[in-house]
Amino acid sequence: MTETTTTLIATHSGTFHADDVFGVGILMGVFPSHRLIRTRKQELIDTADFVVDVGGVWDAAKGRFDHHQRGFDGARPATEVEGAIVPGVGYASAGLVWSAFGTAYVQTWCKGQGHALDEAAVAEVVRSIDHSLVQYLDIVDTGQGDVSPGIFGLSSLIAQLNTHWLEEKGLDHAAKAQLLETRFREAIAITRKFLDHAISKKVAQLRAMDTVRQAPRLLGGRVLHLQEGGMPWTHVVLNEMPEVMFVIYPDSDGDQYQIKTVPVEAGSFTARMDLPKSWAGLRDGELAAVNGVLDSVFCHLNLFIGGARSFEGAVKMAELALADAAAA
Repeated sequence: MTETTTTLIATHSGTFHADDVFGVGILMGVFPSHRLIRTRKQELIDTADFVVDVGGVWDAAKGRFDHHQRGFDGARPATEVEGAIVPGVGYASAGLVWSAFGTAYVQTWCKGQGHALDEAAVAEVVRSIDHSLVQYLDIVDTGQGDVSPGIFGLSSLIAQLNTHWLEEKGLDHAAKAQLLETRFREAIAITRKFLDHAISKKVAQLRAMDTVRQAPRLLGGRVLHLQEGGMPWTHVVLNEMPEVMFVIYPDSDGDQYQIKTVPVEAGSFTARMDLPKSWAGLRDGELAAVNGVLDSVFCHLNLFIGGARSFEGAVKMAELALADAAAA
């Protein structure tokens, strides 16, 4: 299909779920020149270039992505966990479409945002999105588990957009169908917004990794200096920089430099090295009187983060913290 060709995408009419919303949304992103039909009429389904969650066929090469047919056993590859083989999560339509067009969707997004990612980076984004989002849409849709009890979670929230009897009261069949069509497109817009932000965060994480690796290290390599705040650094520092105890970076407002401890592992509240206990909970002049750094701003009560108004002040705080730990 050329860029000028209108791609016909079909899915079922009536109540929608997150898996058909997601699958159709992916195809819309990859094929911006498209037309959508929601139907259960086989003669119309057969005319479509792509069919999602209806039609009784899974054949990616032919653009068919249904999982309701007898004998369907599509699933992600099995994995080995502590010596045991764990079956992969079974596919619903969301996973079927993502496995076929996730790469194209990420590439299209990157091109639109001006990001250049190599093949390996794109593959990592696709894998990450499947692991953190798509498989859970499949789990809920196929009844493999309830990962979002109540109305919490994307699958449940998307389901809330379906019409109900009170909204449909007094409407004829055509009006009901049009209202549901409007809600379906709203659901796609919402889903793609969350998806695009998830992709953006993963791309930012991947690009940050190289930046963190190349960042200068101070005080014998034990302090990492990041010239931009808000950059994810924990993964690289934990796995590749065992000697780094503190990370210094400008805060989001740009009026101070913060010094942050490094956790012993991701998600841990235990640090490789705390800031000095004598600084705990102090601010401004009180802190400066204790540590001698005149532009000290604060030190958290739990000793995991502090700050100074200048870069030099933050470096001095790091130097003092290292010396304090060495003397203990």
